[in-house]
Amino acid sequence: MKSLFLANSFVFGLAMVLCPQGRAEEVASADLPLSETPLPEVIAIAKEAYIYGYPLVDSYRIQHAYFVNQNSPSFKAPWNQLTNIPNVYTPADTAIQTPNSDTPYSWAGLDLRAEPIVISVPKIEKNRYYSIQFIDAYTFNFAYAGSRTTGNDAGSILVAGPGWEGEKPEGIEDVIRSETDFILAAFRTQLFDPADIENVKEIQSQYKVQPLSKFLGKAAAPAAPMVPWIKPLTTEEQKTSLEFFNVLNFVLGYCPVDPSEVDLRQRFAKIGIKGGKTFDPDKLTPEMKAAFEQGRAQAWKAYAQDARKLQDGVITSGDVFGTREYLNGNYLRRWLATIGIYGNSKQEAMYPVYQVDSSGDPLTGAHRYTLTFQPGQYPPVKAFWSLTMYKLPSSLLVANPIHRYLINSPMLPQLKKNADGGVTIYVQKESPGKDRESNWLPAPDGPFSMYMRLYWPSEAALDGSWKAPKLDKVK
Repeated sequence: MKSLFLANSFVFGLAMVLCPQGRAEEVASADLPLSETPLPEVIAIAKEAYIYGYPLVDSYRIQHAYFVNQNSPSFKAPWNQLTNIPNVYTPADTAIQTPNSDTPYSWAGLDLRAEPIVISVPKIEKNRYYSIQFIDAYTFNFAYAGSRTTGNDAGSILVAGPGWEGEKPEGIEDVIRSETDFILAAFRTQLFDPADIENVKEIQSQYKVQPLSKFLGKAAAPAAPMVPWIKPLTTEEQKTSLEFFNVLNFVLGYCPVDPSEVDLRQRFAKIGIKGGKTFDPDKLTPEMKAAFEQGRAQAWKAYAQDARKLQDGVITSGDVFGTREYLNGNYLRRWLATIGIYGNSKQEAMYPVYQVDSSGDPLTGAHRYTLTFQPGQYPPVKAFWSLTMYKLPSSLLVANPIHRYLINSPMLPQLKKNADGGVTIYVQKESPGKDRESNWLPAPDGPFSMYMRLYWPSEAALDGSWKAPKLDKVK
């Protein structure tokens, strides 16, 4: 295993991973009785806190379903246990937006409070892509392991929380340090085609997640305190309920304050947004409630403006996923990333998005479209690429009669070529005919979007010299 590439030892696809209560640095109290904060200031701070907090609250919803609520249909496993998903996502999977249906996942929610966790991987053939994405509580991708960064040889990595002060043990290739104690490790293992699934299962069975003490054959560390998890909000409630700010306070109660955010957190405290503090919207005066709602509305307006820039290509996926250092305080873009939450940093994967056709019109199953790759103009990657269909507004996969949710580069040998050697993909609800069905990507009845994924993109993709082809409406 090659030396581990750290995006940043303390920085960036997650989502709500928590930090240990009592471990977070205290923000110097700037609390005022809420009634003493002028309403215009309440509105401005509420807007700022909503933009800052949405990814944490949304991620808490997902991780609560994955690692806490054992009655959830999306439950994976308790913290510090690995779950392998020996299949790709289908329309039946609804917990996560814009799911990846290229690479079977393995999931591990890591609680690093008691002791570090060791992740071990087997030797994987050179032509098979895999990655492990490490995502912290602030939704930053703070490190990677896998084909691009550490190679495909066997090895073990130690993942440590902010309180660990040990040395690298024997048998450990690299140490990853997280600034939060609860993180997500998302494993992706490439599936070449449906017949390849047994090979993927064999690789997944050899992934291992265990406490450092078990790896060393020593007694386990004392258990960390139980976490009093609170009920998450639904995606709709996150948009409409002021309970959002109470969930945010819960999450912040487990998150350390980064030095760059001390002033920010002091501003939040002026309107009752503070880690570990209860925020009760029922106790707000009508005027204060209206101020919070106005701040939230202004936040959504700002979000819509940036979402339009993403749709128009002014902002790309590479601009919204990354480390704390890379995003550099742009919390609006961090929020924008929840469209495809847990997405990769651009060095690992890029995501050209199709939301409009070549004329600028929104995509809908009421029309037919074609997407043509000219000869030699496939997406430039060192691993593989794919194009996946999602219905809107849910951003979920589309049920269809041929059970095809994407077209990817491993499928190229089965796709029908044009006379010049290029390939045209037919994007529409109904079959384009048996002679073209190999190249058909089924669409839903109504609005939809498509995400292209470039795994381990080449320099031509990273520097923008390669452009994704336009989607043309069939007249």
